[in-house]
Amino acid sequence: MLTLKHLPISSFNENLAYINRDCSVYKIDDINSLVKIEVHGGLKTIYAFLQVVNDPKLVKPNELALNNEAFKQINLPEGAKVSVSLSSLPPSLNSIKRKVAGNILSSGEYSAIINDITARRYSNMDIASFLVASGSFMSAPEVLSLTEALIGDKTIVWENEDIVVDHHCLGGVPGNKTDLIITAIVAAYGLPMPKTAAHSLTSCAGVADTMSVLANVNIDEKRLKELIKENRGAIVSYDSLDLAEATRIIANVEKQIGITEKSHIAASILAIKIAAGVTHLVVDIPVGPKSRIKNTNEAMRLRKLMEYVGDMLSLEIDAVITDGSEPVGNGVGAVLEARDVIKVLKNSEDAPQDLREKSLFLAGRMLEFDPKLRGGQGYFAAKEILDSGRALEAMNKIIKAQGKVSQPKLGGLTRDIVADSSGIVDSIDNSRINKIGVMAGAGQYAGAGIDLLKKAGDKVEAGDILYRLYSCNSTDFAFANSLIDAYNGYEISEEEEEEEENEEE
Repeated sequence: MLTLKHLPISSFNENLAYINRDCSVYKIDDINSLVKIEVHGGLKTIYAFLQVVNDPKLVKPNELALNNEAFKQINLPEGAKVSVSLSSLPPSLNSIKRKVAGNILSSGEYSAIINDITARRYSNMDIASFLVASGSFMSAPEVLSLTEALIGDKTIVWENEDIVVDHHCLGGVPGNKTDLIITAIVAAYGLPMPKTAAHSLTSCAGVADTMSVLANVNIDEKRLKELIKENRGAIVSYDSLDLAEATRIIANVEKQIGITEKSHIAASILAIKIAAGVTHLVVDIPVGPKSRIKNTNEAMRLRKLMEYVGDMLSLEIDAVITDGSEPVGNGVGAVLEARDVIKVLKNSEDAPQDLREKSLFLAGRMLEFDPKLRGGQGYFAAKEILDSGRALEAMNKIIKAQGKVSQPKLGGLTRDIVADSSGIVDSIDNSRINKIGVMAGAGQYAGAGIDLLKKAGDKVEAGDILYRLYSCNSTDFAFANSLIDAYNGYEISEEEEEEEENEEE
């Protein structure tokens, strides 16, 4: 037996165990490659990759040290007695080999793969292999099987609720924080909306990041149920809910390797919503040349896939294709996006109208899940709720109930990006704006981001400010500026002069 020790080391979801080279219990002289071990002693066995340490100040010969991820999972105090043994390869890895060869996997195979991922029997490299293998091709029944496996064995049950709604945007469009406005409108109407939101993975701000500017989002399942009962709406980070754990593990690996296949996205989204007890879901599919979904044909295929999986799992889905050709709203980054949301809820004159109209459109689709509301009336019901101030009142109640926070300030390092020539803003490159914002620190710092002062169709003169960059530290600021100097993301075309034709009679 060895004495358990905690080493405060994070490894991005990889379980790591550390043993001294002169371990008093286990002979490790013959270990010359990465070895996976089982650690016994807690309520359940955990799996970790073995690391050999030479310095007894870090790990003594009679100790087994675990990194943050593994120590949290084993759920034992330091000083507890544990034992280790070599772990065999997960049998489900054979299914990944079959997928690499082009085979269609069964429901049981997907279940085994996801169970092993959840148990941390897969390394990040194993998960990456699964993502690459399955990303090349998945049949619709396979996506259904993956979704069922990702749901897991724990779901939220909403007693006495026939309809539980939520909204999800497939992303790829900077700004676009319709979720907060929709939640306020739907809650004011009276439909229960437990909005499960993600923190940023590859964008300037996830919904959870933007809501974090206004209120606490780290809410557990018990409190979430109380919030919905009190206010009919809540916006919480799904990281704080013990649901669909494999989706979080997989998402972190996707971020590291830069792969986000549409079939995986669909399965993860639907699994999270079903695990959260959602019965009716609006899916926003933005389409644009520089968005995640490039064209209408691609959007239609994804829409049909999600509708198929939803039908099979008793989740009613309204998937709508929207314009994703440019950022929605003016702010990109948590603080700036929260500012836009509040302006819309307050019906301010300078509120971004594209964000307002898109929010009303999507909220209207959600309200029409209510059989009491006649078809086509959802938009007008949503507009009345927003215009009357009821949506703002609902949001204030949600913020107060979740716990209002001190609003972070915008970054102190700024730069105004100006037009080089006069003309009309022809287009804005979503991917470039997102990359500049991320490099400026958005996604890590709430106060970093971009304030768009000109949108597509606006007339500009040479020297006019196109957007303002905010950053919180000099390194990020320098990276963002180097990207801007190469290409600022704006295309400006010359304004055509109108010519009057004089005809002599």
